[in-house]
Amino acid sequence: MDRPIQTSLPLIPPRFGPAGAAHADDRDLVSGLVERVTYHNAETGFCVLRVKPEGIRRVLTVVGHASAVEAGEWVEAAGSWVQDPRHGLQFKAETLKAALPGSLEGIERYLASGMVRGVGPVHAKRLVKAFGDQVFRVIEEEPERLRAVPGIGPQRADAILAAWTEQKTVRDIMVFLHGHGIGTARAVRIFRAYGPDAIRLIVEDPYRLARDIRGFGFTGADAVALRLGVRRTALVRVRAGLLFALAQATEEAGQCGVPRDELVALAEALLEVPRATVEQALELELEARTAVLEPVEDVDCVFPAVLHRAEQRIAERLRRLALGPPPWRIADRAAAMARVEAETGLALGPDQRRALDRALAAKLLVLTGGPGVGKTTLVDALLRILRAQGARVLLAAPTGRAARRLTESTGIEASTIHRLLEVEPTLGHFRRNEAHQLECDLLVVDEASMIDVRLMNALLAAVPRRAALLLIGDVDQLPPVGPGQVLEDLIASGTLPVERLIEVFRQAAQSLITVNAHRIRQGLPPEAPPAAPAGASDFYLVEADGPEDGLRKLLQIVTERIPRRFGLDPVRDVQVLCPMNRGLLGARLLNLELQRRLNGQEMVPQLRRYGTFFRLGDKVMQVENDHAREVYNGDLGLVTAVDEAGGALTVDFDGREVVYPAADLDRLVLAYATTVHKAQGSEYPAVVVPLTAQHGPMLHRNLLYTAVTRGRRLVVLVGERGAIAQAAATLRVDGRTSLLRERLTGDQTAAAAAAAE
Repeated sequence: MDRPIQTSLPLIPPRFGPAGAAHADDRDLVSGLVERVTYHNAETGFCVLRVKPEGIRRVLTVVGHASAVEAGEWVEAAGSWVQDPRHGLQFKAETLKAALPGSLEGIERYLASGMVRGVGPVHAKRLVKAFGDQVFRVIEEEPERLRAVPGIGPQRADAILAAWTEQKTVRDIMVFLHGHGIGTARAVRIFRAYGPDAIRLIVEDPYRLARDIRGFGFTGADAVALRLGVRRTALVRVRAGLLFALAQATEEAGQCGVPRDELVALAEALLEVPRATVEQALELELEARTAVLEPVEDVDCVFPAVLHRAEQRIAERLRRLALGPPPWRIADRAAAMARVEAETGLALGPDQRRALDRALAAKLLVLTGGPGVGKTTLVDALLRILRAQGARVLLAAPTGRAARRLTESTGIEASTIHRLLEVEPTLGHFRRNEAHQLECDLLVVDEASMIDVRLMNALLAAVPRRAALLLIGDVDQLPPVGPGQVLEDLIASGTLPVERLIEVFRQAAQSLITVNAHRIRQGLPPEAPPAAPAGASDFYLVEADGPEDGLRKLLQIVTERIPRRFGLDPVRDVQVLCPMNRGLLGARLLNLELQRRLNGQEMVPQLRRYGTFFRLGDKVMQVENDHAREVYNGDLGLVTAVDEAGGALTVDFDGREVVYPAADLDRLVLAYATTVHKAQGSEYPAVVVPLTAQHGPMLHRNLLYTAVTRGRRLVVLVGERGAIAQAAATLRVDGRTSLLRERLTGDQTAAAAAAAE
């Protein structure tokens, strides 16, 4: 029978008991009976337990992770003692696992706790009297002997054996995972994903951990595989590493494909195996159709099969969708436009009138243009005309903030694309698809420049063939964070109806934000305002002599000058947008500095997680899609509650509170400052943008243009004039590897088309 670990360590900290030797890995050990489960999150496994160690009178607080834990269970914990400022002394367990007690007293208390169904206090005493410390072995190996105990018949004996077997499965899985270097928090996720088959599935293919378990990654799966005896040159390892290198290259650079030689070199460096072995693995992946080889401008590129198919289907669906008349009939479009002008009191400009006429006549239209050109007015006019005709209209945008702006501008409820497609939270699949399409006559999608290849493919699959589609986006902004450059490719293909609004309306032209956005789009540096009374301008240039001077001035502008001059809240209303995360003027360091100045009180409740202090009142950002909580990458919120004992945060996202247990805090980052890429689709009352020569690789027009157009009431550029001018003059030259444009125009070779079938 397995007994709890015995060491010379005290089960209470040294200050309260005799000194003990350090454990082999410098961790203390605690084992005992769980008297009460103060808190347990079934999803993440985080728990707070009251544990009664054997032979010790006082009850201890143990904090850790366990897949399942109940009062009466015997646990072993390895970790360290911490003094919590609110809750006193606690044992913080790095590993926490179920165990079996060794003493007769412990065995009886364990059985009497209800942990083993069919056994209560009376039967526990009888079992211990009958079998002593062999009781667990008897239950497992000789269950028929249980019937000799008074009060235990065949039915109760079977129930005891079934309950014991179920618990043993969980224990065995957790022991296996711990034995292969997997911490308890990750072990909980694995057990919840795979259940009782966890050991078998991992032994068969340890690399599935990287595919199935959030936050695991190839490196973690590879470590498990090597512990299981997988050879470094084994093809199962090399194939998994190759696909990981391909996925990483496409995700990080936004590519749909990677040059073959570049991919082989990346995998060779990652895996530290001969190039010939990587080449062999690549051929196997190509044969299995998990990857596809296709030339892009005479360079052989490898595409993940899912992105390759997505590009093909986008082109096919768009061509099909553009065919035929729209699902409404308007005999006199000019008269309809005149009526809406009379109703609203607005006069449409020539560009708007031409685009609106085309939107009324076509099933598919791409509408693009910068700020102040009247896209919102045009869309409002279109919807008024069509709703008067009884047309069913749906509105969507990639982010929650963009969807809310669309709702405010049209008066019609808009949703995120994920919500529109009815995402399945656990799997990330969409319920709306080709078999269960949307019910609409027109779908309007705003901020289309943010939509990557995968999301556009899913969206188009759900659009009925008879329906019309209007895609709205500013093609001069940054491309999407994910793979592809869909809007840019649609426009550049020349095969789809496109209207570009360029006339800036008089009222918008009074804004220096609008004027400078269009100057930047034309490659010209933004202009500083002439001398004006305090608060009279909405755009400012603050020169800085290098990063150190820029940091000092930026902090003063955000924390003092903007609140004093414009009455804006520095946390809720002001957003710092950085070209990158790294450096003195990068988002990471600026977040720490701004947090210290804006929310640095030592007595504020806080949690430390993944190297970051999260405090009550902090501004935070979600950094990955969380379909279950309906919070998505780039969403901003404020921390409204901190549970220091339970390790959880509550975050308010525009009036909706979301709880984050400790295991999920890696989905949040401080957001006093963020990157321009993360700000796509959002608008803020005021933005402050640092730009110096330090940001050299990121100084290009799309980034500066996107940053400036995020500000609604105020934009402040802080930096060096040369760097700002360089950004405005530099076109982004790192075009993304994609074949969507060619698929739309049909310029692919017959061989490539055949290979794509």
